[in-house]
Amino acid sequence: MGSARVSKSLPLQVAAVCFRRRGAEVEFLLVNTNGGNKWTFPKGSPEARLSHSQAAEREAAEEAGAFGTIEPRHFHLYIHSKGVFWQPGGVQEFVVKAFLMEIHELRRADEPLRRPTWFSPEEARQRLAKGREVKYAHELEAVIDRALERIHFHSELWGKSPESRNARAAAHS
Repeated sequence: MGSARVSKSLPLQVAAVCFRRRGAEVEFLLVNTNGGNKWTFPKGSPEARLSHSQAAEREAAEEAGAFGTIEPRHFHLYIHSKGVFWQPGGVQEFVVKAFLMEIHELRRADEPLRRPTWFSPEEARQRLAKGREVKYAHELEAVIDRALERIHFHSELWGKSPESRNARAAAHS
């Protein structure tokens, strides 16, 4: 006798995986969670009037004061949790579409308690893992790894800087 498996879809959120280049190095911009005791990517619920990448871009602006170039398609999906099992409502899981966003400008965030901060990839992995169950920590570490793969792939493909990408595009038009 097998048990009936009931599948339910998880609610969707969108995240802006914000980064900048510092010479050959890459840094990631993380924000504090609403409770302030963990670090995360700027993220939130999608809106009907915005594409998913536009909604992620909006979250980066609101939570981190971050502005830049966001990719129109997500590069990764991960599972995220909110809440704790011992409180009413328990733990709720979300599937998160992650969009890579290269940051060109920082302004004051609409949500000052988020404390946007730049971290090296290794520091970002450590900050994202702290205070989380292992399975969720691994999900976030995978986001950093996939982001780095994509950033390095694009750097090799188009050159290290936006200027060299623009020059290459102009040469081929």
